[in-house]
Amino acid sequence: MKEVWLKIKRQDNPQAKPYWEEFKVPFTPKMNVISLLLEIQKNPVNAKGQQTTPVVWDCNCLEEVCGACTMVINGVARQACAAIVENLKQPIVLQPLTKFPLVRDLMVDRSKMFENLKKIRAWIPIDGTYYLGPGPRVSQSVQEKIYPIATCMTCGCCMEACPYVKKEPNYIGKSNYMGPAAMAQVYLFNSHPTGAMEKEKRLDAITGDGGIADCGKALNCERVCPKNIPLVSIIGELNRQTAFRAFNRWLFK
Repeated sequence: MKEVWLKIKRQDNPQAKPYWEEFKVPFTPKMNVISLLLEIQKNPVNAKGQQTTPVVWDCNCLEEVCGACTMVINGVARQACAAIVENLKQPIVLQPLTKFPLVRDLMVDRSKMFENLKKIRAWIPIDGTYYLGPGPRVSQSVQEKIYPIATCMTCGCCMEACPYVKKEPNYIGKSNYMGPAAMAQVYLFNSHPTGAMEKEKRLDAITGDGGIADCGKALNCERVCPKNIPLVSIIGELNRQTAFRAFNRWLFK
């Protein structure tokens, strides 16, 4: 392999018309997709030999931890930093995520995922301005169960794969379903002894519009999760917990 053939979906701004542009990049062993985009940035010339603008994308950690470089690569949502060129079929087709507002080219705005974390109160509340001493111990079995959820990097792969998260029409508009990542964080913080003090508030947050009832159990989220989080089992357990919560609210109202 002497060069890599890239086909990239580009768009200058959210209102502009999208178009495809092809590139040929010199091959180097062990290259990832980020390496290809950096080569284009250094020499923005397309496959026709025409000068063009550098492709815009997002990245940060380069070790599959931050989730910033998530894009659709050959039809699958994944991290560009972990996509090794030698393992990809050519032409390598790069597209932006479709479930988030577009910024430009391959960069999208994932803010709604972080806004959903606010809705479900994805934090451990600590009251007072003084040292409260060590927190309660968490058993080894619980730690082993919830640790995979703590590895979630809010990358958006599960949102992209979920058919119940609506696509952004022309990259504007809103989707009601919070998505699998938010559901997993409800389970994570409710499993913590201190976080469980606000368990009912979190369950109430996913009971209404955009909550867990909007999940249709397609199982796509778990298949594409780069951290192998058992999202299907988590959502199933939250369905049981929200049902009991709703029944108790009706019983004791």
